[in-house]
Amino acid sequence: MQPMPVSQILPSGTDRRQVFVFLKSLPKTWRLKMLENLYLIASGDLRESANRVCWPAQHKMELALTKTFENFGVSLTRGHNFDPIQGHGFIASQREGMDIFRKLPPDAPVVVAQSAWQYSHHVLAGLIHHKGPILTIANWSGQWPGLVGMLNLNGSLTKAGTPYSTLWSEDFTDDFFLNGLQSWLKNGVFRHRMTHVNDKFEIPDNLRLIAEKISTTIRREKLIMGVFDEGCMGMFNAIIPDHLLHPIGVFKERLSQSTLYYETTQVPKVEGAAVLDWLEKRGMKFNFGMDEETELTRDQVIQQGQMYVAAVRIADQFGCDCIGIQYQQGLKDLLPASDLVEGLLNNADRPPVTNLIGKEIKPGEPIIHFNEVDECAGLDALMANKVAKELKQPIETTLHDIRWGDLDRSGNSGFVWVFEISGGAPAAHHIDGYSGSIGHRQPPMYFRLGGSTLAGVAKPGSIVWSRIFIENDSLHLDIGTGQVVKLSYEETNRRLQATTPQWPIMHGKLDGVDRDQLMARHKANHLNVAYASSTGSARDLALCRAALAQQLGIKVHLIGIR
Repeated sequence: MQPMPVSQILPSGTDRRQVFVFLKSLPKTWRLKMLENLYLIASGDLRESANRVCWPAQHKMELALTKTFENFGVSLTRGHNFDPIQGHGFIASQREGMDIFRKLPPDAPVVVAQSAWQYSHHVLAGLIHHKGPILTIANWSGQWPGLVGMLNLNGSLTKAGTPYSTLWSEDFTDDFFLNGLQSWLKNGVFRHRMTHVNDKFEIPDNLRLIAEKISTTIRREKLIMGVFDEGCMGMFNAIIPDHLLHPIGVFKERLSQSTLYYETTQVPKVEGAAVLDWLEKRGMKFNFGMDEETELTRDQVIQQGQMYVAAVRIADQFGCDCIGIQYQQGLKDLLPASDLVEGLLNNADRPPVTNLIGKEIKPGEPIIHFNEVDECAGLDALMANKVAKELKQPIETTLHDIRWGDLDRSGNSGFVWVFEISGGAPAAHHIDGYSGSIGHRQPPMYFRLGGSTLAGVAKPGSIVWSRIFIENDSLHLDIGTGQVVKLSYEETNRRLQATTPQWPIMHGKLDGVDRDQLMARHKANHLNVAYASSTGSARDLALCRAALAQQLGIKVHLIGIR
């Protein structure tokens, strides 16, 4: 028997704060049916500086969660202690996570609470072998990307075949959260409705023929993904096993960030300076200062220019159709951030780079890059690029974090997503292109050696959004359409200040998908975005990409498209 939702038990108009009073009044015999002896764990960053900065938000979240669970008559015990030496209570390594799970009762219900970005592999080993119910929870906040961390963990658990339930809330008192928590406490599982997912659809013949042409070419000619060190920041969900890629006709070139570092040092400084000069002539502005530790300097950007040149030449040398640079953890102590480089690579209009015999490498085309070596995003971007070329649509793509979302507080756009990525979106996606873009220093808590972002506000227009993920040892594609909207300067600034103001931002509205539907379904911290010239073109792009994925053996799910 399913539990009755709290909203149906209480009188209409009851204040949510009164819910707790009501819950405490429930008969003890009813409460005893709840799960008991629950443990809370919190996965963290490998970078201790980030863990210390984010700990106050995590502590606040845990206090609120503990109170909510207590009001259901259930105790929530922390599964690991606060570390007074490190100054936080996050699990900060894979070994630490394994040791913590070894001490937990193997059948106990576990709540993974996230208010900050986390490395999934810190807790993945323990969760995969755990026998008790698992609930992942994130705070609905843009401050530190807890939502992003939870979505990555959810995608990793999905790939691993580990059952879990998932919830999110701003203050853990809303009906959506309480009803879901009530169900999980009663049954050990909570399932969201997936009415926005369409698995039965028809593709127009003209689009299917284009997809068949592209798939035949891919399998005949083959494609190479250049991977500069797999497994960025513990993102297990972002690694595609070779046996799933090879039937498609895509193969990995496993490259080393050591090679990228060495080749960057071999690029003459004058070539790096030429990249900066090219950007400034295009109108891009940089927020330069003098303090290397806290401000952006010209030398940092010149080094990024050298890295850009090196990356283009390596991609050309190995015949790569796309490349992914991890940066974290390998390069963070050697070079400034790679994000400016990545934004340049994904733009068709970019600084020219010649090979060793003086020939320009792929003029007028992007060197497709997948941020944080997210191979699922890389494969998706390859397919998007092929289809966009055939349909004569914009070819630039990028991935974004699903960072947060909120109502438009200064207008009438309703709920609008905040899509952000850690510094590098193609300038073609920004209002006014390069002249509307600005370079900020990357935050020191994540990027010790600095480096410029390629920040800007995404231009209004129609988009196709998508995500490739792994479930039951098969590749799946979720794909839908949407709009980027223009918000007021004040609202845009409010959202930037609530998240990471140094990074590029996209104000997104997704067709046929509300906030909770996207969160419930999505199997990754990232989603891919590409522009279309119109709403009709966006639909054609989405359907043609769906047909291409089917041709390549990928299971397709239309999201919000009927």
